[in-house]
Amino acid sequence: MTIELDSEQPGLQEQTASILHELALAGQLGPGQIVVIGTSTSEVAGARIGTSGAIEVAQQLLAGIREVQEEFGFDTVFQCCEHLNRALVMERSVLTRLGLTEVGAVPVPKAGGSMASAAYRSLTDPCLAEHVQAHAGLDIGETMIGMHLRHVAVPYRTALRYVGDARVTTALTRPKLIGGERAVYRMEEQPDSTFCD
Repeated sequence: MTIELDSEQPGLQEQTASILHELALAGQLGPGQIVVIGTSTSEVAGARIGTSGAIEVAQQLLAGIREVQEEFGFDTVFQCCEHLNRALVMERSVLTRLGLTEVGAVPVPKAGGSMASAAYRSLTDPCLAEHVQAHAGLDIGETMIGMHLRHVAVPYRTALRYVGDARVTTALTRPKLIGGERAVYRMEEQPDSTFCD
């Protein structure tokens, strides 16, 4: 399935790359960091999620994602659909580096989703993990990636809010702020002389 776009609009690859590039700049994403990607190719094509996925659409989106990933050096993981319990497709090297638990399945369009299936087949040594705590996320088509984001997730509104017909939501994360009213969250030149003993 190939989406027909208005000739004035950028294509699916360009839309995806533009959104992810903006997110990567805003979050200063780079090597060692993880971006979780959730995608409904059905929604991109203007249909209801889970009804008409398309590998061809996934490949266009994947090309845009890879373009930005290569520029910034972060790792991407791809969320499967609920039929595979939203497991994550990733390179085995990422699974090993993060000490994640592997789960067994091979995503296909009808069980895992078109994007997870396309991503799995594009990797050098693909595998699935059950959970991850990603530094940022790109959700194309409201696939609910929040369960795979680190605490605390911070919504980020990109200039472009759609890929094809799918609404896009993105998020960055930040460390939890701890310590209450006496806590300091930025390094001062001279430390406060009042100590907590």
